[in-house]
Amino acid sequence: MKLSISIGSPGRGAGNIADDVRYVQAAESMGIDYAWSAEAWGRDGVTPLAYLAALTHRITLGTGILQVPARTPALTAMTALTLAELTGNRFVLGLGVSGPQVVEGLHGVRFQPALTRLKETVAIVRQAFRGEKLRHKGKVYELPRAGGEGKALRIDHEPNPHIPIFLATLAPNSLHFTGAEADGWLGTSFSPDYPGAHFEHLRAGAALTGRSMSTLTTQAAATVAIGDDVDALLTALKPAVAFQLGAMGSRRTNFYNAAFRRAGFEDDARAVQDLWMAGERDAAAERVPDELVLKYGLIGTQSMVRERVVAYRDAGITCLNLRLPGSGDVDERIGRLERAVEAVRG
Repeated sequence: MKLSISIGSPGRGAGNIADDVRYVQAAESMGIDYAWSAEAWGRDGVTPLAYLAALTHRITLGTGILQVPARTPALTAMTALTLAELTGNRFVLGLGVSGPQVVEGLHGVRFQPALTRLKETVAIVRQAFRGEKLRHKGKVYELPRAGGEGKALRIDHEPNPHIPIFLATLAPNSLHFTGAEADGWLGTSFSPDYPGAHFEHLRAGAALTGRSMSTLTTQAAATVAIGDDVDALLTALKPAVAFQLGAMGSRRTNFYNAAFRRAGFEDDARAVQDLWMAGERDAAAERVPDELVLKYGLIGTQSMVRERVVAYRDAGITCLNLRLPGSGDVDERIGRLERAVEAVRG
């Protein structure tokens, strides 16, 4: 099973860029396969990769993810082509729709139609990768724009049709699209005990286009917390789960919350969200059941973690994104990553 790490996301231990460079270089020396640069409301997802391209040699660098509403498809394609060139084709374009709070609050762009925007972006980006003139007439984008002075243009870069596109998707229709069209899936809120909440829709999309699921790289984020006091580990992790259920989206649109509900945690997910939105953050964390933490990561003793790795593999996951909770200085982070890799590979 392949392994990956992430940098740059709020709450994921992001230090300064020098520390993150050391962290990625250490991950590369451990044989980790991917390093993803996150983009939420802090760093952009591109600049760190351009810097890391010159300071790494083997590890694949990916945007995890670029927020589709924040860029035009042409700019996304130009950025991807440039990063592929800078890295010697060690680059993966990771895309996602983000959520309404960030899209409408930070970027001032209407969130909907989110999936239509994602589909049209992928179509236009692939045109650009093939070196074609950009022509598209959709509900969100029209190239060239009708009635204006523009004309269809080709991006002035050598074609590179083999740049992989991975999609971070959670809702059923977007998972369906991922299975049909993407090279890889960046999964969150995934449990190998309830794989149907995601894989049912990925498989349906793949079947629609005659694909085998073996052609889709399936990566799942997994929180790693190793220790003998399992109760203490679970208690420490519950606030982050409560944040995901209550704050990662609006009450009406929270893809993470919905994914947990599809797995069978309807009452729990809604109760935690209600408490969070009422401002009762401690109560929200206390309301998170142990199962909602334990079954969505690599948590517990080393033997428990190794059993969970087998469960992820058997469920169809081909790459684990190792999420290490907490911050700490870079040496402490690297030490925790070494212990996580040892446990996973053991």
